[in-house]
Amino acid sequence: MEDSSSAVVVEGELSVPEEVHKTTVHIYGEPYTIRSPLTSQQMRQLAATVDERMSEISRKGPHLSVSKVAVMAALHFAHDLAKLQEDYDDLIKLLEDSSSPK
Repeated sequence: MEDSSSAVVVEGELSVPEEVHKTTVHIYGEPYTIRSPLTSQQMRQLAATVDERMSEISRKGPHLSVSKVAVMAALHFAHDLAKLQEDYDDLIKLLEDSSSPK
C-alpha cells in the first residue's frame, strides 16, 4: 500500500489525497500492477470480471486477437454501463413524477 504525498486541487479547493493501494492482478493470462484508491480485494474482483468477460468472448471467437478481445470486452462493458444509466434515469424520473404535486 502506498500513500500519495501531495495534495490534490479539485475545482479550486485543496483536498486530501486518497489512499492508494498497489495490487497485481492477472487478466487474460497477463499480470498488471495497478495503483488505485480501490482496495486490493475490490481490484481483484474487477480484474476477475474483466478476465471472465474476455475469456467468454475468446471462447466464442477463438480466432480474435488479444486486442480485439479487449476491445469487444470494453464495448460489452460500455453497453452494460449505458443500460444501467438508462435504468437509473428512468427510476429517477419515476421518483420525481411520483413526488411532484398533482
